[in-house]
Amino acid sequence: MKKIMIKCIRFYQKYLSCLKGYSTCIYYPTCSQYAIEAIQKYGALKGGALAVWRILRCNPFAKGGYDPVP
Repeated sequence: MKKIMIKCIRFYQKYLSCLKGYSTCIYYPTCSQYAIEAIQKYGALKGGALAVWRILRCNPFAKGGYDPVP
């Protein structure tokens, strides 16, 4: 399951993220890279939950900045 999720994220990074029209992210690492690191470290369930929580926090009102995987 981890490999499938990571492959989907890599596909998004390579082919879909460039279609958004902008390439800046307010967080470092980017949300997709954060998701990959979280899934690799914690597995599909907990890492996926951390990735979803990060994506939900990514909005125009967030301060952004350095936010590593715990």
